[in-house]
Amino acid sequence: MTDLVIETTRLRKVYGSKTAVDDLTLQVPRGEVFGFLGPNGAGKSTSVKMLLGLVAPSSGDARVLGRSPSHPAAMARVGFLPEHFRFHEWLQAAELLDMHGRLYGMDAAARQRRIPELLEQVGLAEHARRPIAGFSKGMLQRIGLAQALLNDPELVFLDEPTSALDPFGRMLVRGIIHDLKARGTTVFLNSHLLGEVEATCDRVSFIKGGRVLRTLALEEIAQGQVQVELRVDAITPALLAALEQVLGNRGTLVAPAACDSDSAAPAVCQLTLTDEELLPLIAERTLASGARLYALTPRRMSLEQLFLEVVGSEDSGQ
Repeated sequence: MTDLVIETTRLRKVYGSKTAVDDLTLQVPRGEVFGFLGPNGAGKSTSVKMLLGLVAPSSGDARVLGRSPSHPAAMARVGFLPEHFRFHEWLQAAELLDMHGRLYGMDAAARQRRIPELLEQVGLAEHARRPIAGFSKGMLQRIGLAQALLNDPELVFLDEPTSALDPFGRMLVRGIIHDLKARGTTVFLNSHLLGEVEATCDRVSFIKGGRVLRTLALEEIAQGQVQVELRVDAITPALLAALEQVLGNRGTLVAPAACDSDSAAPAVCQLTLTDEELLPLIAERTLASGARLYALTPRRMSLEQLFLEVVGSEDSGQ
């Protein structure tokens, strides 16, 4: 994988007797929207802090934009929206961005051009002269996103960027992430809203207990197995034989004992297919077996289902 923006090798962080991150190995190429997913206490925040140079690793190696984390030349090209942030409430929105622009070393002309653009982009143009103290949670989230993009970064870390937003705000952030990707900007995204991750990310890593369990491209989910619910009037030996013949080695059928065959209602069976091209043939053979077909409902595995399958459903308690 060439032109890596983030690369870590066996990155580890230990606090006393607690291992927060263990053996973190990642590769994130330029221009990718990368999702970092895991339950509370999985080590996500500590990982991001190490990548930003805010926390020193106990062992392992990390490179961000080709340099070690916290290197000034690398951090000048990075934007960051933390999950929990506090801004100077007495400042107006434009003043806040101007202050952050000065911290980035942007000259006056660059700030005067960039700040109105960003306020328009995050839907706060009409609130440029409004004090931050009067902002709602959603507006604070959007001004936080604006400051993360102020320096036109090559790499942006977004930690729960849509957590306080209504559907309109989430749609706005989704559009901004798509625009960043179109410009070649790399986005490293933490979010508990898996629907947002599914709508924006190219690849995701699942982390638990400080370890990456699995990394995959989201297109693999779209091309993966199809869960099918088959509703008929009754599950008969003829129907089961027909289904088994169709499926062969390209799918599985729930054991008859697990099927709902209550005569007072349509019976339901679950099938798992590796090829959705089988769907018309399943419908045809179901009818040919003498069964009355009420519904044939295919569903692809969602990111939420995959998350529970990889990470597990046990509550971290954190």
